[in-house]
Amino acid sequence: MAGVIQTTVRRSMPASLLLRVRHRSPGLASCLVGGALAAGLGLAAFTVLVMLLWVSSPYPDSGPGGALHIAASLWLLAHGAELVRVDTLSGAPAPMGVLPLLLVAVPVWLLHRVARDTAEGGARADARVVPGRTAWVGVVLGYLAVAAPAALYAVGGALRPSWTWTVTCVPLVAVVAAGAGVWTAYGRPSGPLEQVLGAVLPRGVRHLVLGPDGRPGVAARAAAAGATVLVAGGAVLLGVSLGLHAGESRRAIGRLTEGWSGWAAVLLLCVTLLPNAAVWAAAYALGPGFLLGAGASVTPLGAQTAPLLPPFPLLAAVPDPGAGTALHGAVAALPLTAGVVVGWFVGRGAVTGKGRFGVWAAGRTAGAAAFAAGLSGVLLALLAGLAGGPLGTAALARFGPVWWQVGLATAAWLGLTAAATALTVRAWRLRRTHGRGDRRHRPGRPDRAGRAVAPPRPARRMPRPRRGWFGGRKPGRGTPGAEDEPYLLLDHDADDDGLRDAPSAPGLPDPFTSDDALSPTAHDARAGRRNPGDAERPGFGEA
Repeated sequence: MAGVIQTTVRRSMPASLLLRVRHRSPGLASCLVGGALAAGLGLAAFTVLVMLLWVSSPYPDSGPGGALHIAASLWLLAHGAELVRVDTLSGAPAPMGVLPLLLVAVPVWLLHRVARDTAEGGARADARVVPGRTAWVGVVLGYLAVAAPAALYAVGGALRPSWTWTVTCVPLVAVVAAGAGVWTAYGRPSGPLEQVLGAVLPRGVRHLVLGPDGRPGVAARAAAAGATVLVAGGAVLLGVSLGLHAGESRRAIGRLTEGWSGWAAVLLLCVTLLPNAAVWAAAYALGPGFLLGAGASVTPLGAQTAPLLPPFPLLAAVPDPGAGTALHGAVAALPLTAGVVVGWFVGRGAVTGKGRFGVWAAGRTAGAAAFAAGLSGVLLALLAGLAGGPLGTAALARFGPVWWQVGLATAAWLGLTAAATALTVRAWRLRRTHGRGDRRHRPGRPDRAGRAVAPPRPARRMPRPRRGWFGGRKPGRGTPGAEDEPYLLLDHDADDDGLRDAPSAPGLPDPFTSDDALSPTAHDARAGRRNPGDAERPGFGEA
């Protein structure tokens, strides 16, 4: 045996690295494939649609190669990338930056669905759960691996994407949509949002955006409701105007194209632009209106003469040039209605909100209404910025509403109306709650037996442990490791701090300092359930 040389079989370096990556990142390959599949499905959907229109067109302008280039460009446009048309009469490139908002739903839904499914490990029951960071990064990288060749291919067409917008918008949409999908797969935990809000918002308004239970706060729900009312009301105004100008819309379709294939293409384009038109109508009702070119504004006070525009069915709904009438001023009812809706949400939350007796003060209620109006202004400004853009150069360089004007008008309209409505709803609900029938139950009044009714003590929320976004179990407050939730630890109300300092009743455990009261083992013990490891502990069940 002395002459035997023992050798050790060593793996090659590439194989060892691949094994380590596969072991440390379970499901990374499936995440990459899922992201590439989402991009491929989106491209395929746009390609099929464009090829059907090209085949059915009696006078196609280019061959199948040109149709494929247009499909790739439209897919990039759905991500927010601005397109540039190079074959113009003047020879100068003309940008086309009006994003059809309905097209955005295709890549966003595909990315969200793929990221959610990959984070959950697929539909199999025995599938391994993929860590959130791995699923997020894998889906985004797989998506961009298909988007990069598609962008390079689209550059060779007549409608080319702008590299600045493409490099910015496509990764941004992929990161946000995939992150939302992973967040949904993990049960929408509030930890990531709490950390962001804790860094950018003051302590007094955090609960207005994100509630202590992880759900949207009062101001967030009110702002979403106000923005929904404005956009829905804009859609109603659009429908009414199109009905009044139905003849002009029908003649515009006939002037644009002939044959059923051309009519179908124009109608399809109108459908994709309907959300944009609804936002334009909402901006018109708010006051700033929108632009039909440089210097041609359309507001309820009057409409200026627009430059020579192509006949398009949706443009037939634009009011005629001239001074506004009382009928045009009636659209002010839309922002007033939205302000009432925002105030109703805030007023209802002011009575059932967090406080010593579950009621907000009048100043806090008005402040919450103003804050919700500001959030609605941010949402409308974002929609207005996405709904408009350039359609060319010179006179066609500005189309649609001006985003900052729409945001300020929304905050001003909704702020005044919402504050008054919130205070009115708060007073009405308090009067109904503490009315004549409930006077005997007010704090400090004696009951039938002559005993004074003690004021209600606010209940302390006791969250259960939940799974964290990036793996593991997220502990509740009072358990080891609760330092990972800085937002929850900093959001105690002043009344809760006073209750923490108050002594507990004799013979009762203090719920604010007992860790066992909040642990999963204590909950199981109170419910009469046994943990699997309890039977192995010495002395278990001897009592």
